[in-house]
Amino acid sequence: MPMTSARFRYYVVNAFTDKTFGGNPAAVMVLESWLPDAHLQALAAQHNLSETAFLVPQSSNSYALRWFTPVLEVPLCGHATLAATHVLANELGVGNGPFHFTTRYRGNISAEVAGNMVTIELPAVVFEEHQVEPAIAHALDAPVVSAVRPIDDPWQILYELETEDAVRNLVPDINGLAEGAEHCVIVTARGEEADFVSRMFAPHLGVDEDPVTGSAHCILAPFWSERLSKNLLSALQYSARGGDLQCSVVDDRVRLTGRAVTFCAGEIKAPIL
Repeated sequence: MPMTSARFRYYVVNAFTDKTFGGNPAAVMVLESWLPDAHLQALAAQHNLSETAFLVPQSSNSYALRWFTPVLEVPLCGHATLAATHVLANELGVGNGPFHFTTRYRGNISAEVAGNMVTIELPAVVFEEHQVEPAIAHALDAPVVSAVRPIDDPWQILYELETEDAVRNLVPDINGLAEGAEHCVIVTARGEEADFVSRMFAPHLGVDEDPVTGSAHCILAPFWSERLSKNLLSALQYSARGGDLQCSVVDDRVRLTGRAVTFCAGEIKAPIL
């Protein structure tokens, strides 16, 4: 079948930061209609960022939303949702929301913009205790105080370390993490300047270390809310790029607030099967 060429606008936005080279970069593409999954995956692989967010308008301020790493589709991505909201409000000028997103695996989520801050509302994770896998303990090479996992769909598992410094200075065996588990590995500890700190590793998804992970805070925020007996929390994610978030836990929802900055915008000329 012959291929025709089409033009697509794209944006690269750094989420959970106001720095040009900080936070977590995500590609954002607003499409008129869905492309084949293989084409979406190829575009995400070409962007080669931790996630690419694809949106298709449904009605006024309502969009279908999906997220892809360079190697596969993921059930939820917070930083790319924040980036997409930033694009809608600041690049496409469609207002400040609230925006409503329909997702394949996490139901309906929402977002809005106020000044230079973007807030996304995601489902809170209900968790249970988790037995630390010997392979993960070996790959982390740091004492694990406790661990918890989502009761439903444990695609991310949280490992609590002793101190903030233990999280900041951790040098895990990435190959060991990839071989030891088919889930994302979140490490966390109580913070000094912030309520808690974290890092997140997902080598099995093609992302050795994610710079700032919104979806991880769907379990991090409830975990530390319970530990610290407070519903409003500040968070820092330590990585080479780094980022900061404000978290609010209300019933079965987590609200994450942060800033975003557009790094670049362009046009893709891509064939369509």
